[in-house]
Parts: sequence; structure tokens; C-alpha cells
Amino acid sequence: MKERQALAANPDAHPLFHSDRGFQYTTRVFQDKLATAGMTQSMSWVGKCIDNGPMEGFWGILKRERYYGRKFTSRELLCRMIREYIAYYNFSRLQRRLGVHTPMEVFTQYRAA
Repeated sequence: MKERQALAANPDAHPLFHSDRGFQYTTRVFQDKLATAGMTQSMSWVGKCIDNGPMEGFWGILKRERYYGRKFTSRELLCRMIREYIAYYNFSRLQRRLGVHTPMEVFTQYRAA
């Protein structure tokens, strides 16, 4: 599974799994899997969908900049586009709200402080 590969490749990471309160994310089986993987679960509060705002904003930007108006002929191509966009977004895409820096530049500055 991809999550196992990600965890193996980043042994010092503190992964966070954020979701809505869908039934599949609230089951004991799913929560046990997250705990076994060393992941922290994060969920929106009931009736507080604003908790998902940052991720909803990101997916809106991705769809606007890379998805709408394009056709993907396979799941693999779509997944590759998403992976490439995430790398672009984190390492190359300048953002005004971050002082015209990339998220990784801001993160690096934060870690150095």
C-alpha cells in the first residue's frame, strides 16, 4: 500500500490523517489501522465543515489549475498529475499569503527559527 511506502520512506514523520466524519473514518477498525501505522487522526467537528477549509482550498486550486478542461485516460495518469502538482505546489508555487514564498520555504524558515 502507498501509505506503508510513505511511512517507510519517512521514518521520522508524524503523519496526520484528516477527514470528515464519514462512517468509514469513525470505525474502530479504521482507527486501529491508523494507530498501528503511527498516524494521528484529525476530523472536523460535527457541523463545523470549516475545519476542512485548508484542504478544500487546496483541492479547489488543484482542480482549477490542473484538472478542469483536461481528460485523463487512466487512473495512473490522474494520480501522477496529482503527485506532480503536490510537489509543484509545495516547492515551486509562490503564494502571496505566504509573503510570495513557497510552502516549503516558509516551513524551512520556521524550522530554522
